[in-house]
Amino acid sequence: MQTIAMLSNEAELVARAATEPAAFASVYEHYFQRVYKYMRYRVGDMTEAEELTSRVFERVLTKIGNYCPERGTFAGWLFAIAHNTVVDYLRAQKRHRLVPLEVLGETACSGTGPEDTVIHNQSREQLLTALSSLTDRERNLIALKFSARLTNHAIAEISGLTESNVAVILYRAMRRLRAELDGSRKHGKHGEKHGDGSLAFPPLQ
Repeated sequence: MQTIAMLSNEAELVARAATEPAAFASVYEHYFQRVYKYMRYRVGDMTEAEELTSRVFERVLTKIGNYCPERGTFAGWLFAIAHNTVVDYLRAQKRHRLVPLEVLGETACSGTGPEDTVIHNQSREQLLTALSSLTDRERNLIALKFSARLTNHAIAEISGLTESNVAVILYRAMRRLRAELDGSRKHGKHGEKHGDGSLAFPPLQ
């Protein structure tokens, strides 16, 4: 099976995906984990995340013929569908917490999430406390940035914010996380011993 990484022109594969099952399967394979992780952040339940991810790709399959490269990246287009899907779901469920703190904490602590977050000598409780300092919007933008791995431009299109606002919100949110975790480490909460722990996130460009 061809993957997007093997092609120099993603738009070509996407165009073929509208009529060729093998091409759509390649698109599905390439984006599945990113969409699933985003849904996992948003709803906090594995079964619900899987169901919503399937729903997203069902919608993508019916709409992919309408995708226009001149209007933006395919990833941005796809995650706009994902965003609308989960917003509709949360509204129907009357749930307002966009990013469950426990899910963010588990993923960040695992060191295996697509956000490539590395945390040393931080307890899960400290991480959850730090994440609680963020707003729902900030946690959602972090999910789009580090789980979906979208550019600030794509996030701006999805969220309705300007690209500069996205950059500022992300910068301030990450700075607050660092400050919260640094403070927890220095004070050694709950009797834990801390070494030279550090928190490192990828660049926010």
